[in-house]
Amino acid sequence: MTTSRKEQILSLLESDPNDAFLRYGLAMELRKEASYPEARAEFEKLMRGNPPHVAAWFMCGQMLAEMDEIEESRTVLREGIEIARQQGDAHAAGEMGELLASLGSFGE
Repeated sequence: MTTSRKEQILSLLESDPNDAFLRYGLAMELRKEASYPEARAEFEKLMRGNPPHVAAWFMCGQMLAEMDEIEESRTVLREGIEIARQQGDAHAAGEMGELLASLGSFGE
């Protein structure tokens, strides 16, 4: 019997629950299986971490946009852009800015 990626990540998290890389992997697996509330909770933990996990802001914003939660996505992306800039991550800020701009015509 093979163990799913999610099960493997959960097992590893038991020994290191604060591992940001594993938490991000779990959030992505949950998103992939459409467990959106659980995925969002994991992204939120990363977004509120120290330091904040910039990619989590982008992925959470993207997931919310896919769920037609456009206003919520915009809020997450705006905050994420600010966090990315504070961390000197111009690339991530740019990616989030592009996604934010693409949401301009949706839900208006």
